Amino acid sequence: MTEIYDIAIIGGGITGTSVAYFLGNQRSVVLLEQEASLGYHATGRSAAEFTRRFHSDVTGRLTQASAAFMTSPPEGFSQVDLLRRRGNLLIAQAEKADYLRQVFEKEQANTPDGAAPVEFLSVELALEKMPFLDPDWVKGAFYDPDCWDVEVENLLQGYSRSSKKAGTEFRQSAALISARREGSNWILETAGGELRARTVVNAAGAWADPVAQMCGASPLGIIPHRRTAISVKVPGYDTAEMPEVNEIDEVFYFKSDAGQLMVSPADETPVAPHDAWPEELDIAYAAHYLSECTTLEVNHVAHSWAGLRTFAADRLPVIGFSGQAEGLFWLAGVGGYGIQTSPAVGQIAAALLTGAELPIDVVNAGVTAAIFSPSRFES
Repeated sequence: MTEIYDIAIIGGGITGTSVAYFLGNQRSVVLLEQEASLGYHATGRSAAEFTRRFHSDVTGRLTQASAAFMTSPPEGFSQVDLLRRRGNLLIAQAEKADYLRQVFEKEQANTPDGAAPVEFLSVELALEKMPFLDPDWVKGAFYDPDCWDVEVENLLQGYSRSSKKAGTEFRQSAALISARREGSNWILETAGGELRARTVVNAAGAWADPVAQMCGASPLGIIPHRRTAISVKVPGYDTAEMPEVNEIDEVFYFKSDAGQLMVSPADETPVAPHDAWPEELDIAYAAHYLSECTTLEVNHVAHSWAGLRTFAADRLPVIGFSGQAEGLFWLAGVGGYGIQTSPAVGQIAAALLTGAELPIDVVNAGVTAAIFSPSRFES
């Protein structure tokens, strides 16, 4: 007889695994991932930072609601700290120096609860933090101490390992082929066989709209966007303790990564869902920006890649039951903040799926589930 689960989660990225974790053993759960490994498309290709600033109001609240988990995860969740302090150095060339000062003053006046204040820096002090910046290019800078690298693999494995201990079944290389409603159950045909589930959680990331259509619901305009990164060597410098560097308008950014520099032109190109690859022009832009603002000579790109950041039209997550297809639950559109907000997003989704109250960290951050409802896009 075909197996029956309370909940089938479509998607094994950070969002799908987080809701599996927060569901715990409250329901029988199976997670279906189309690839052979978890977190293949977006999670594993992220810049992986946790920062309290430079977000929309709602994203900032989700970040605040996630902070306690990220800084002090439950005992046994991870063998290493999930966050490692990096710091963020924001820079501007001459034509944007006044604007950088305005951003600094705004951030100084609106320091998030629990965050350290930002520090305005002279060009000389900026070069102390990042010695290969070009003083002829950099004409303004300030420093945000509250920026951390996220140990993404440990976070992802913490969610999945703990979920498995609670009874969640993980099926990889199990792409969804078809879905149909029969009575009170979904019948799901996957590359790994057929199963039944009372509720389908659409955590398919870039594929969220196609999965919804497979389940008989209209697409909500959940659009993936390509982001490119390159890795370059920096001979003569130890980058391990250097801060991340962001151009004040996020035209580009770079940070230490495995002894080299990861550089991104901060591109955000709408694309169809696919296994993303970098375009030559975006690779060239990344190298160009790094060459412009530093004294480094970029003669060789050691590695290049691209990932997908998926957004709804209002750039807020979509979390909640569909009003068009019974038993379909949306969990999509977390954009470029899916990793750092995954504790809050996972808890909100788990509460809605089980009919529980929102957890105290979410409530205290001023987050309500209603603002994420798919009904805002459903006609």
